Amino acid sequence: MLYYLGQELSSEISALNLFRYLTFRTVAALVTSAFVVFLFGPMIINALRLRQGRGQPIRSDGPETHFKKVGTPTMGGLIILCGVIISSLFWANLTSVYVWVVLMVTIGFGAIGFYDDYLKVSSATHKGFGGHKRLFLEFIVAGIACYVIMINGEIPFSSSLTFPVFKDWIIDLGLFFIVFGAFVIVGAGNAVNLTDGLDGLAIVPVMIAAASFGLIAYLSGNAIFSSYLQIHFVQGTGEVAVICGAIIGAGLGFLWFNAPPAAIFMGDTGSLALGGMIGTTAVATKHEIVLAIIGGLFVMEAMSVIIQVASFRMTGKRVFKMAPIHHHFEKLGWTESQVVIRFWIISVMLALIGLATLKLR
Repeated sequence: MLYYLGQELSSEISALNLFRYLTFRTVAALVTSAFVVFLFGPMIINALRLRQGRGQPIRSDGPETHFKKVGTPTMGGLIILCGVIISSLFWANLTSVYVWVVLMVTIGFGAIGFYDDYLKVSSATHKGFGGHKRLFLEFIVAGIACYVIMINGEIPFSSSLTFPVFKDWIIDLGLFFIVFGAFVIVGAGNAVNLTDGLDGLAIVPVMIAAASFGLIAYLSGNAIFSSYLQIHFVQGTGEVAVICGAIIGAGLGFLWFNAPPAAIFMGDTGSLALGGMIGTTAVATKHEIVLAIIGGLFVMEAMSVIIQVASFRMTGKRVFKMAPIHHHFEKLGWTESQVVIRFWIISVMLALIGLATLKLR
């Protein structure tokens, strides 16, 4: 919205030239989304607390320290989504199809997560939206997004899988790209969802991943920088950096309320939406494999659940004391703050490794 203001009036008011610069709009989106969250956060939290009563159900088999969290409201992702959507509409160039694709997945996954949270809160159990039904809807949303990404790029590159380090190694997936991309997006959404189990645990790694992919989107969408770094140029993806900036700002605002002891939980509303947003950005910028590195913490959390379930079904034994793996470390005696901060450190290190692949060619 404000991008157009800069386009129309910059000749008359030179200061409005700033609105044409992607870097300025990305920082502005960060500040705007943080402001929106700080402004409306308390109001939304109070409204959710009144309507939810007992708040998010606490697992009876979980760490004993979690029982004191009874009554904490969930669906805090609504706060984040408000900040991200409002800020993105203000500062992004809305002619970019990638902006709308990323926002569509973010809102679509957020809606699915909201319904899941609603069912859990209303029934006071962990049984929310049926797993198969939820995954089906997620794949529909993600599949549409991947189709739009594919037809709006240069074929066959838009339907190809690229690899970090090996700049000339490209595999054309054809129509299978839609399935592959949807798997990446759905996997990212659910991996972040599994990570969201402790106060502040998910939101900071999400912000780190958003910052990383904001930089990747900016570089991939810039012909000069992508040529210098010898990464693949994807015209139009630079605008996604604005949404990534909005994610960081909204995340900072949410962390203010989610820091221990949390006043509100993110819930599936936020974790699915944020994971889907990061996954879609990775698919759009052709950095799906790098996502597995930068989002390695989320991969670790998801794999711990898969390993735990597979082991129990095949042998009747559990590999971890409790899954996802952050609960395993709690059962080993780590305090919640130790788990959270150490996982943040791991997330930062993985992000740096992932970004290093931009130069290793």
